[in-house]
Amino acid sequence: MRHHSSRYATDGTVISVTTKPASTTGTPQLTTFQMRFTSTPRGARLARRLAAVRLDEWGILYGTVPHDDIVLIVAELSANAVRHGRVPGRDFHFGLHFTPLSGTVRVETTDTRGERLPAAPEGADAEEAGRGLLLVSHLAARWGWCPRAEGPGKTVWAEYAIRPANAPTGKGPSEGVAVE
Repeated sequence: MRHHSSRYATDGTVISVTTKPASTTGTPQLTTFQMRFTSTPRGARLARRLAAVRLDEWGILYGTVPHDDIVLIVAELSANAVRHGRVPGRDFHFGLHFTPLSGTVRVETTDTRGERLPAAPEGADAEEAGRGLLLVSHLAARWGWCPRAEGPGKTVWAEYAIRPANAPTGKGPSEGVAVE
């Protein structure tokens, strides 16, 4: 299967953007943005900003609820990769995948700290810090983690289901999922 891929560098970091060919409806089957960032607050902030731009380019427009929710998920997972997954001298990998036909956006962060696994989110009475995964669990249709495929570490992921304004708000994997 052929696909379009462009690679370019920004400040020494390789960026990969891929769009698989359109289906018979003319809608791309999968669009992907991947990049490595330094495991610093600046890297997490840059991941959030570039994800916001990419979502807007994919038609998930600035100022819409899905855009803002997904950017918040990106911010929380990137901040966690920096805070809890940092190994000096190692970057974290960020991936953003959009499947227009199902209306699903998947956010992934991969770090090299396999021994520091994400804990189940606690209730609203938790301290001011430490609520990131609680927010992710409320915004995402589902989230989880898996061991890193190519070495030590883990990948934390969240999937967001885009719904039209009049769709049900249930958390089921296919309930109310649509893209106009």
